[in-house]
Formats: sequence, structure tokens, C-alpha cells
Amino acid sequence: MVAVAVSQLWVLSLVVLLAFVSPGPDFVAVVSFALGGRRGGIGVALGIALASFAWALLAMAGLGLVLGRLVWLYEAIRIGGALYLVWLGVKMLRGALKPAVGAAVAAVEASFLAGVRRGLAVSATNPKAAAFFGSVFVSILPTDTTLATRASALAVVAVLGAVWFTVVALLFSDERVRSLYARGRRALDAVMGTILVALGARLAVSA
Repeated sequence: MVAVAVSQLWVLSLVVLLAFVSPGPDFVAVVSFALGGRRGGIGVALGIALASFAWALLAMAGLGLVLGRLVWLYEAIRIGGALYLVWLGVKMLRGALKPAVGAAVAAVEASFLAGVRRGLAVSATNPKAAAFFGSVFVSILPTDTTLATRASALAVVAVLGAVWFTVVALLFSDERVRSLYARGRRALDAVMGTILVALGARLAVSA
């Protein structure tokens, strides 16, 4: 039983890590905050990890099956998440039009708690996360999986999310990276804002 549980956790770890590494709204949120300051970036990273843990826990409780049956609930979450991403993108695009000095100061002032709230909001409004964790946990962890293995799986999700996105936050909050960002802030904000708007639009029209 122990060998089977360990093999399941290895597979789960690989799949979850690949999902985290794939560029998406979470990655953009971490980068945008980290470029303004390390505390905010790490806050976003931990907020995403907490939200991912919650999605995984809900998936174990059968949320994926519930959303599969209650189409209206899934659609409500999907549209809400899409609108939120578009709003974030538009906000960044508007920031790209502001003078570099004022926008940079505002970004530096982003707090750790503000980052946590942003990370939670971005992940919590992504119904794809519910579908992902629901399908992963159902396919990798059968119904007879032990409680210890399930608890370990939840820990894997939280730790991988925290570690990966914290690494991203530390990388993009490095002084050299931030110096480059300061010189090309408006262009980078325009690019990231466009990406968020595109991701929101894609989520809105996807089935």
C-alpha cells in the first residue's frame, strides 16, 4: 500500500507541477506584483498556493462532480473569473499609460497582504482550476485511497504552489530585473495587460 501511495503522489506531483509551470493568470499575477516589490510578489505566490489547496480540498469533496451537474454554477464561476481577468488586464493597460515614476512608486507600495488577496482572487475565480483538480484527483487517487495519502496529496499541492510561485516572485523582484522593468515598464505592462485580457476573453468564450 505504501509503494502504491508513493507512486500516486509522484504522478500527482508531476502533473500539478506542470500545471503550475504553464504560463497563465497565476503566473502573470505573480510577475506583475513581484516587479513592484518582493513582499507583494511573495504574497501573491502564497495566495495562489492557498487557493490551489482549497480547490484541491474541494475537489476531494466532490466539487468537480457538482460543477459537472450544475452547469449554471460552473458558468457563473467561469464568467465571473473571465470578467475579473479582463478587469485586471484593463487596469494594467491603463497603468501603462501613466508616467513611469508615479506608477513605479505605486507598485513598490504593494503590501504582502495585498498580494495574498490578489493571489487568492485570481485563483479563486478560475473555474479551470476546479475542473483540473477534480479530474486529476479522480483519475490519480481512486476512491479507496487512504486518508494519509489524500492528506499528503493536499500537502503536495500547497507546497509545490508555494515553492514554484515564490521562486518566480524572487526572480522577478531581483533588483536587476526590476531595473530593466523600470526602463521598459510601460511596454511590459501593456504586454501583460493584453495577456490578461486575452486570457479572460478566452475563458469567457470557452465551453
